[in-house]
Amino acid sequence: MKALAGFAMSGRRQAILAATLLGILPLLNFLSAPIVALVCLRHGKSEALIVLAWAVLPAAGWAVAGEMIPLLTLLGGTLLAGVLRSFGSWEFALLSAIGVGIGAQLALVVQPGFVELMQQQIALVMANPELQDQVNVLPEDQMQQLLQMFYGMMLMLLAVTVLMLARYWQAALYNPGGFRQEFHQLRLSWKTSAILCSVFVLTTLGPVQLQPFSILFVLPLLIAGVALVHGIAGLKKWPVAVMAIFYVAMMSPVMTQILVLAAIADSWVDFRSRVPPKV
Repeated sequence: MKALAGFAMSGRRQAILAATLLGILPLLNFLSAPIVALVCLRHGKSEALIVLAWAVLPAAGWAVAGEMIPLLTLLGGTLLAGVLRSFGSWEFALLSAIGVGIGAQLALVVQPGFVELMQQQIALVMANPELQDQVNVLPEDQMQQLLQMFYGMMLMLLAVTVLMLARYWQAALYNPGGFRQEFHQLRLSWKTSAILCSVFVLTTLGPVQLQPFSILFVLPLLIAGVALVHGIAGLKKWPVAVMAIFYVAMMSPVMTQILVLAAIADSWVDFRSRVPPKV
């Protein structure tokens, strides 16, 4: 991966070549987005737009073929990289990622075939008599809301992942250990956490049309919670096995709720400043 980033950073032609060719390949097109984001982080928006103009061609081809995820991930990752370069704040970048998730959900209005396809696949699975006895099938309107919410959440997380990978590459090439330090210190302000919680409640209890967007306002808190655990783990020098157990535990909804609550509390208390580092 570091070799790929180094090749892309060796010149504009190399960056265009890497981003465009990877964007064509079915299983590797995800790597096109972090290359463009890396160019943006390292060389600025003007240079990134030149590379993006080429990288968007295969992504647009996938979109025409019915797969919009590569295009939305490319645009979303580049947007977040521009925000991070301009403001130097992960907090602003995570808040901007909410816009990516909202944009992804709105994109389903332009191409509703994705929701219809997912509904058809779920209907085929649920046609199994054994599953029908064990699982309550949601009404069609609730299923559409659930799929819309999942799509926005997935694209938002993909855009953040692209930004993190690009930042990791940048640190590996030019500032070893820099990404680790940034991520361990990632913390939302109390004002931001209060606004996110308020908007989450309003969208959850508000009109039905707004409910699919509610989860997007929780994800920055969840990411901040993960950063909090990594920060404390770095201070206390926890072994890798502990972090592996932590990520397995994250599969539980209860654990994700605890992380969100921990991030909210951390925005007020700043736990990392109170944890003595292990010598």
